[in-house]
Amino acid sequence: MEESSFELLISSFIETNVGVSNHFLSDRLSSQLQKNSLALYQQDFFHEAGIGSAEQLVHRPTIRNDAIYWLDKSHNNVSENEYLVLMEDFIRYLNISCYAGIVDGEFHYSIFEVGGFYKKHLDQFMTTSTRKYSLISYLNEDWQEQDGGQLLIHQPNQNQLISPTNGKTVFFKSDELKHEVLVSNKRRMSVTGWLRG
Repeated sequence: MEESSFELLISSFIETNVGVSNHFLSDRLSSQLQKNSLALYQQDFFHEAGIGSAEQLVHRPTIRNDAIYWLDKSHNNVSENEYLVLMEDFIRYLNISCYAGIVDGEFHYSIFEVGGFYKKHLDQFMTTSTRKYSLISYLNEDWQEQDGGQLLIHQPNQNQLISPTNGKTVFFKSDELKHEVLVSNKRRMSVTGWLRG
């Protein structure tokens, strides 16, 4: 089952430069991740997301206004660890099938409140090129078109609009495709991360 989800993500990426798997996460794992994310958020473990890396990090809520919490196996959280193991399995599959040369990944929860957005950007830092692929898994049950919050990917020939529905995962090259999160009309949740070379 996992391998078929991996293959769907990779094959759609090869076809359109954007891999999409609508049910990459099981309903059970999506629900567990959502509950864990909300619990951490309500306990004020999240912090304001920034732009740039390390010493260049700045907070610009006119460009990006979500809050984030980094996943780490040291947290000993069952759902976080299950997600991270799934990502390790995907990285192994990607390296074997596509010779991608990915070494590891980094992932965080992201929550946009009502009115949240992230303006057009690339996921690659100016100072380093370690991020090779972006990968986003959505945790939004019963998401409707009127809820907004779509991922708008700027493709060379035609832009692509992706709704952040529960369990869906999106995969694309970090340094090639500019993208943005459109204004969300209700709380929008995901696990967002990067596969690094």
